[in-house]
Amino acid sequence: MSIHSHIVIHQSGPLEGKVRVAGAKNAALKILAGCLLTTKPCVIGNLPHLNDITFMLELLVSLGCELTVLDQYTIRIDPSHLNNLTVPYELVKKMRASIVVLGPILAAYGRANVALPGGCMIGSRPVDIHIEGLRAMGAEIDLVDGYIKASVKGRLKGSEIHMHTVTVTGTENLMMAATLADGITNLYNAACEPEVVDLANFLKQLGAKISGAGTPHITIEGVNSLQGACYQVIADRIEAGTYLIGAAITHGIVSVYPVVPTIISNTLQILSSAGAKITESEQVVTVDMRGRELKSVSIETAPYPGFATDMQAQVIAMNAVASGVAEVKETIFENRFMHVAELQRMGANIRVNGSTATVIGVNELVGVPVMARDLRAAASLVLAGLVASGKTIVEGVHHLDRGYEYLEEKFAGLGAKIDRRVTS
Repeated sequence: MSIHSHIVIHQSGPLEGKVRVAGAKNAALKILAGCLLTTKPCVIGNLPHLNDITFMLELLVSLGCELTVLDQYTIRIDPSHLNNLTVPYELVKKMRASIVVLGPILAAYGRANVALPGGCMIGSRPVDIHIEGLRAMGAEIDLVDGYIKASVKGRLKGSEIHMHTVTVTGTENLMMAATLADGITNLYNAACEPEVVDLANFLKQLGAKISGAGTPHITIEGVNSLQGACYQVIADRIEAGTYLIGAAITHGIVSVYPVVPTIISNTLQILSSAGAKITESEQVVTVDMRGRELKSVSIETAPYPGFATDMQAQVIAMNAVASGVAEVKETIFENRFMHVAELQRMGANIRVNGSTATVIGVNELVGVPVMARDLRAAASLVLAGLVASGKTIVEGVHHLDRGYEYLEEKFAGLGAKIDRRVTS
């Protein structure tokens, strides 16, 4: 008997209150992988409660790491008993980010055997840059029976690596591998995301020598070995942005914490253009849309510091009930408008032409059963459900559990009429 769950939302009125933002999944996953670079214990705090984090912890245990839960958000990882260098497809298929253990395992142990990730719903995410970069550092890599089999005689060698496409996981994998390489590695066309910077800061606490993280040129001077560390993961900028859009779309007032305002500056600019009043303090950001007109805002996604593709679906949901016409251009993934058809079923006026969606604001959406096809699509449908008349039922909520910690509880804490129903 399989357990099935869906989220039920009734039109909720203005959201109001304060939300604790979880640690950033995309930083936490890579930091957990980075623990494989040392044999000393690491304590990682502010870990979000998400399925992807659970999968990564399962992966670490399968390699021989010992885990100790210290509190609700903190885990101690002891990699000193690592005895397995193979990551099977059964683990990789649950989470594509598993590929980021390739660089650390290879650098620390001289060989690694990681299953190739399969296709992704939101478009192609090739791992060729990871492989090319490791080969440039002296690794021998063969693709055999669906596995990346990598080995190196002695240590990896520092190298000049020009990545032909900006890739976050590619940048992180190669940066981690380079920490234990012999010599200096320069990564060009590197990803600049805050999560890359957070990983670099963690690695530096381990004793790595890294400069330039957060810019397109990262320099890593290899060291012989790394130590343990205690580290707190940064807040999730996408989760923070989602709740702030919840304030805007419902004409409410919502504060998120603990957030560094600069890492969500793009979303704050969009919300300001949409008519919201924004206040910031050191760790708290508040969006106030009470008594204000919600205006359409056009966006174009781009690698950081451009507008995040992971916020595109939420902005489309907001534009669906805003006054005016907006164009939303998706430049990162070729199949990331899967939420549009579901929003159209709710009465949204959206036309898609290639990589551009034109959104004409309507006065009202109508609650209907909808299906989430990916993580951010699910978030956009929940946002739409908050303002749709009647009842919205969101299926496919397992996607949400990959990237949002306690989403329905947090929205309910702001006054949303939302709950999860489980059926068998």
